[in-house]
Amino acid sequence: METMEIDKQDEQLVEAATAVLRKNYTDERHTVGAAVRCGSLQIYAGVNIESCGYGPCAEPIALGAAISAGEREFVAIVAVGARPEGYVILSPCGNCRQLLLDYAPKALVILEENGKLVKTRVRELLPAAYGNFD
Repeated sequence: METMEIDKQDEQLVEAATAVLRKNYTDERHTVGAAVRCGSLQIYAGVNIESCGYGPCAEPIALGAAISAGEREFVAIVAVGARPEGYVILSPCGNCRQLLLDYAPKALVILEENGKLVKTRVRELLPAAYGNFD
């Protein structure tokens, strides 16, 4: 997987995802926060929603907030999880990888690799992906 180093804007995105989770954390309900930076440089954040049998991840919640505000260009996204040892960067699940490929195919995803924060293109996370939208 080809990765790049993160920059100050990426660090701000991690801080936004952590802040929304810190503000809204509820054990077994809201345990992941995500933030997306748009082409306008505006950041939108959200937390996962847990319910009986189903609950959307934080990434689609953050992406939905951005889309609802009229954004259509997505630059980067990150998810942060609450763990006993603190906040950790999470790699998107398979469903979120497909969703990001459909809605934000040019976006970069911040994740942890070998103990270091890096970013990579969405397509790198889902090789030979099904292409639903252009």
